Amino acid sequence: MTKNEYRNVFSEIGKTEDEINKKIKDSVNEFFFGENRLYHEVGDDMAYVEDTGNNDARTEGMSYGMMLCVQLDMKSEFDRLWKWSKKYMFMTDGNNEGYFAWSCKVTGERNANGPAPDGEEFYAMALFFASHRWGDGDGIFNYSHEARELLRACIHKGENGRVGAPMWNRDNKLILFGPGCDFTDPSYHLPHFYELFAQWAYDEDRAFFAEAAAASREYLIRSCHGKSGMNPEYGEFDGSPMSRRLPWMNERHDWFFSDSYRTAANIGLDFEWFRKDIGQCSGPERLRETLDPDKDGICAIYETDGTPLGEPAKHPLGLIATTAQSVLSSPAPLSERSRRWVERFWSEPMRTGKYRYYDNCLYFFALLALSGNYRIY
Repeated sequence: MTKNEYRNVFSEIGKTEDEINKKIKDSVNEFFFGENRLYHEVGDDMAYVEDTGNNDARTEGMSYGMMLCVQLDMKSEFDRLWKWSKKYMFMTDGNNEGYFAWSCKVTGERNANGPAPDGEEFYAMALFFASHRWGDGDGIFNYSHEARELLRACIHKGENGRVGAPMWNRDNKLILFGPGCDFTDPSYHLPHFYELFAQWAYDEDRAFFAEAAAASREYLIRSCHGKSGMNPEYGEFDGSPMSRRLPWMNERHDWFFSDSYRTAANIGLDFEWFRKDIGQCSGPERLRETLDPDKDGICAIYETDGTPLGEPAKHPLGLIATTAQSVLSSPAPLSERSRRWVERFWSEPMRTGKYRYYDNCLYFFALLALSGNYRIY
């Protein structure tokens, strides 16, 4: 895909190149360097992205930060985040050897010894892009080698006497909520990444990821509600909401809430990169019709059928950003409703305060995607 093939939705609604570039520049400063930054440098050569709501560093945020850096051509910041990840988060023994601990204190001390697969898949994709954009270096900066080794662990752990469990179900090719789990998270499904893993992973792993891309698109059709287009946070393999109580937590995860928002954005970016629609793109279209961007109170908690539960969303900007990004799954010209979603997103500033981390990550991805700057390298 060439530079000219990336769709600039902001220009479609009349924003100028100068306006768009200023918004991106301002967001770089806000996220990485400003008073409300999430990126923090440590010493001469490391940095972390802080989840300000939980006062920790997570593989989600670290890998998101790396993806933002490679898209923005910020190699120094990328390398700092990667070195912190490898020093403090990467596990070299035990059942989770080869994975990253999903949460650490900002000092580097681990809060957990378990991984979260969304971190691993973003790490791998960011590393491949870094290899192609900047070239491979030595040691941990041999980006493509690091990516291939990580993907090998993700699908081969538990085979041939290797300890641990894989991050994908090797039978149905669906990514799991965690290694060995019997359910998934719809927002972890990134078929656009798997298409590229199928080209760049070790030769013996490529067929698996090609099948995973197809399986995830089929799963996303099942996961998005037939009326509302909303998907649950966690899902059974058949696409239904996962309502079983988990032994380590007591919250619901079968509703349209925080994690869920990413799914529509992922579907939009998948279509932007690969133009494949087997029916999954209808989910975000239904979502944009269910929620009116100009109506007060839309940023709320919902059942997946669209029933509001009378509580405000924890991450309202994340909901707006991802729903706006989902318009990439609809061909130009934009419908009136889709245009209003993009206008609504454009009018929103980055979030401030304690819970700005997740919202501002999703905001930044949407900003890049809708301006044609979330690209394959």
